[in-house]
Formats: sequence, structure tokens, C-alpha cells
Amino acid sequence: MQTLLKTRHLFQSILLISIIMFTASKSDGQHVKPSESGYAPVNGIKVYYEVYGEGRPIVLLHGAYMTIDLNWGQLIPELSKSRKVIAIELQGHGHTEFSERKLSLTTLASDVEGVMDHLKIDSADIVGYSFGGKVAYQFAIQSPKRLRKLVIISSTYKTSGWLPEVTNGFKQMKPEFFTNTPMHAAYDAVAPDKTKWTKFLEQMIASAGTPFDLGDANISKITAPVLIISGDNDGLDKTELIKTYQLLGGGGAEGLAAMPKSQLAIVPGQGHVSLMKETAIISTYLNNFLK
Repeated sequence: MQTLLKTRHLFQSILLISIIMFTASKSDGQHVKPSESGYAPVNGIKVYYEVYGEGRPIVLLHGAYMTIDLNWGQLIPELSKSRKVIAIELQGHGHTEFSERKLSLTTLASDVEGVMDHLKIDSADIVGYSFGGKVAYQFAIQSPKRLRKLVIISSTYKTSGWLPEVTNGFKQMKPEFFTNTPMHAAYDAVAPDKTKWTKFLEQMIASAGTPFDLGDANISKITAPVLIISGDNDGLDKTELIKTYQLLGGGGAEGLAAMPKSQLAIVPGQGHVSLMKETAIISTYLNNFLK
């Protein structure tokens, strides 16, 4: 019982810090309004999206329990200066309705492709953070012809990519940990049906606690260039992260072989949440990689 209480207190503290940091990040940047927003009917649900700017399309996929605004509020103004930014809210998140539909990476990646179809976008660069990174990896596997370049921020394609203490934390999560948190308030502010809050949490928590592995062989077959961005203390197992980079063709020595098309960036002094606050650093990495 005492362990559970400690876990709940720690998790609520992380949630509070997360919302404060993401909200601060959003308010620090220049606010821009979407040129278009709406719902794309895909796979039995209506997926909410926002469009900013003009240029080559880039799709943003947020982290768990997040919204477009909270996750990408500061980065969108920078990206939309030269790109057409399409930000999506995944099943049950933000404006997108809760659904009893199974929360599978295959279906979520198909939702992303469906939004692209709705907006008549043949191919795009895909950027996924945390939970959105898992979806982005799955998109690269099942829809390679729709992908130009892939950016994965603080995420992994398999459970063992996280440190053991992180995966253990996922297993101990409970809906009541979110009670009276800013995350709950953010959900209530935009959700089409506030009464689905607990069901949404249960669905997401069950997903987080379920082991997954998209397969080393599938990752090694990704032909699009991939940029992996990770904080040095973001909860990812860095040994596994290096293996991922090697599967994507990286890890050699300049002069002995051609430079790989994929890249790996480890940002010092950054955790899972604080990494997304480093807008200038992430923008520089993205612009250099995607140009």
C-alpha cells in the first residue's frame, strides 16, 4: 500500500511538471492559428487535425494524453514558416472522440494515412514524440510509400527500448493517479465528451502496460532516412537506442564507409518532458535533417 501511494505521488508530480513545462513552452513561442482544421472520417472514427503554413507537408504525432497545443504549441510556429504542418490528435486525445475500437498501433498508423488521404497528401515527413513515435514507426513499416523522412523523438519501437524502471512504472499506472491533475483539466477543455475521461485513461493505461515489439527486421527494412532524437535522461535504454541506430544503417566510421542517411542526436541534460521544451535545438535538428 505504501509503495502504491509513493508511486501515485510520483506519477502525479510528473504529470504536473509535464503540463507546466508544455504550457510554458507554448506561451513562450509566437502563437499562430491554423489555416484549416477539421475532422477526417477514418476507420470508423473522426480524427481531428489542424493545418498550418504552406510548403512540403510534415505530420506531427503527439505523446500520450497530450493535445496538439500542449505538445507542439511552440514548435509549430517555427515549422510553419516554411512547411505545411499537419498536426493530428490520435484516438481519444484532445478533440478526437473516444472509441471502444481497439487501440492498436496498426490502426492508429492507418488513421494517420487516412488523414493524409482526406487532405490529398501523397507523402509527407512524419515526426512522432513518445507515444506518437510508436505510431510513427508503425507508419513507416506499413505505409513506406507515403513516407519521405521519419523523425522519432524520445520513443522506441519495443518495450525493451525503455529502462526497466520505466516499464514497471507503466504497469503500476491507475486512472485515479490522474484525478485533479492539469492533464484532466486539459482534457475537459476540448474533449467532445467529457464523460469518457475514465474510459480513455483505462484504454491508454492498458496499452502502455502491454508489451510490444515491432520487430528488428521490420525496422531494418525502413528505407526512408530516420532522425532519432533522445534526451540523455529520457528513460530510453541507450544501449538499445544504439542498436536501433545500427539497424537503420548508422554507427559506422566516417572515411571507412559512406555517411548513413539516418542520424542520431542525444541531447545532454534533458529528460523525457524537458527535451520537448528545447525548441531551438529540435528546430535546428529538424530543419537540417528535413531540408
